[in-house]
Amino acid sequence: GPVLGSSLVAVTVGSAEPRASLRAGSGPRLGGGELWDRAGWFCDDPGMRDEVIAFYSVGDPFGELSNFAPFPISLKGKRWPTSEHYFQAQKFAGTPHEEEIRRARKPRIAAEMGRDRKRPLRRDWEAVKDAVMTEALRAKFSQQADLRALLLSTGDSRLVEHTANDSYWGDGGDGSGKNRLG
Repeated sequence: GPVLGSSLVAVTVGSAEPRASLRAGSGPRLGGGELWDRAGWFCDDPGMRDEVIAFYSVGDPFGELSNFAPFPISLKGKRWPTSEHYFQAQKFAGTPHEEEIRRARKPRIAAEMGRDRKRPLRRDWEAVKDAVMTEALRAKFSQQADLRALLLSTGDSRLVEHTANDSYWGDGGDGSGKNRLG
């Protein structure tokens, strides 16, 4: 990924090159000590001096970090086409819905199926969803050597799932989200 020594680096989603090296005071302050500007630039608190890598779409730089990226994983004695398939299916563990989602042709379809509230969500989902995501990501990055190398290459960079579509797993698009996936 893009690296510029010890300066703060802004990575624009959809670009393989850094857009700018940001310094303290170069953007408006948001909660949590982050700097953000409307062009899509992130950087951590100036005192931290580390790079932020924003990702979202599979075809963008670091898109391999997305749960939609086409890297199969093996868990629970089965092969899952993507970590998204596994995560969404676990909302219905032990039911026929779990297998239906595993067999979905695309991760987008698996996500739609998993978000369909006509399906009976497991009662403990809110309590276990972070552990399920951790399990899926551990499998993804331990079972795929190239992905493990990519993840390790990010070093101490802050990983941000940059999307307005999700304020729990992502940054909410404006930095206000929890960024639990990142």
